[in-house]
Formats: sequence, C-alpha cells, structure tokens
Amino acid sequence: MPERLYQEEKQRAVNVLNDLKIKLYNKGWFPATSGNLSYKLHDDPLIFAVTTSGKDKGTVSHEDVMFVDKDGKPIEKTRMKPSAETMIHSYIYKKTDAGCIIHIHTPNNNFISYVYAQDSKVKIKDLEMIKALDIWEENSEIEVPIVENYFDLNKLAQETGKVINPKVPAVLIKTHGIYCWGRNEFEAKRHVEAFEFMFELMKNLILFKSTKDIW
Repeated sequence: MPERLYQEEKQRAVNVLNDLKIKLYNKGWFPATSGNLSYKLHDDPLIFAVTTSGKDKGTVSHEDVMFVDKDGKPIEKTRMKPSAETMIHSYIYKKTDAGCIIHIHTPNNNFISYVYAQDSKVKIKDLEMIKALDIWEENSEIEVPIVENYFDLNKLAQETGKVINPKVPAVLIKTHGIYCWGRNEFEAKRHVEAFEFMFELMKNLILFKSTKDIW
C-alpha cells in the first residue's frame, strides 16, 4: 500500500476508536479506565489499532491509540503500551471476520457471567434483540461462551481463543467483562448494545423471580 494511503488508513482507525470510545464512555461502560477497543487495518499481515493502557476513555489525546501486529507488539517505536489484553483481540481477528472489537466492563455483563459461570456459557433465546446480531431464524437461540477470569493474561487470551464462535460475536469473561465484535465499528457497537440490553433484561428477570420466591 502506498505510504499516503497507509497513513490515511491509520488516521481513520484513530478517529474511529476515539469516536467510539467517547460514545460508549458516555453510556458509563468504561469505568475507572477499564475496557479497550481495536480496529483492524490489514489481515495479512495482521495489523490493528488498539487503545493504549491505563487511559481515561472520556478524553482524547494523541496517545490514546497505537498500532500492533498479530503478537500484540508495536509496529512503530513508541513509549506507549498497548492494552494488557491485546492478544485477546488478536485471537478474535484470526478466528472471525471482525473488523472492530469492543471490550467493556458493566454490572450487567458481570452479573450474567457470574450467574452462569458453572455452565461455561449463557443461553439466550426468545428475545427480539437477537435479531440485532443478524440472526433471523424463528425461535433462535444462541450460546455466549464464558471464560474464567485468569490472572495470567496469556492464559486468559489462550482460553478465550479456544471458545470463540464466529457465529456468535461475543465472549464473556467471568466477573470481568465482555468482548464483542463486528465487521466494522457500526456492527460492533450495535452488537455490544444488543448484548447489554439482553443481559440487563435477563438480570431483571432473575431478580424478579427471586423476589417473588421471597414474598
């Protein structure tokens, strides 16, 4: 790719991630500098933009995004560090057609991942919002994998890589957060919003049933 076009692609990636992170930050989905996002530039070799470690997602600076290869290593000299969970993004890009990945920590996805952790998955069915995932079958049912929240981030990335299902654009990390993706930033945002809606509804139904049992 000519250098000028390459630089334009890089700038677009930065703009996309900065715009996306502000929108999701305003929903309260990046508390305490948590979470990360990425945007793929090339498949072969794999190169993607990823948010840097420890930055406030509610602000924009020239050090918010960096570019890494398939091993999560910077492709340019920089003092910045990529997100500590960058290799999870790499596995998702290798195993799916993802062009953009969003990782957020919310009470809803933490609650659901905790409640269903023993099953290593959460089944979702009979919810209209499944259609937002481009799943249109009647009586459709999906299973979102749940991975243990390993302290060793290399192991966490490897275990996450094992359960990725290209047909279901999400993986839950127990009491940690969700990784969600789409072919572009629009799809990734739509998907994560759909999952958060469904998780909130499921949480409310669980709590409602529990309250009925008590009273």
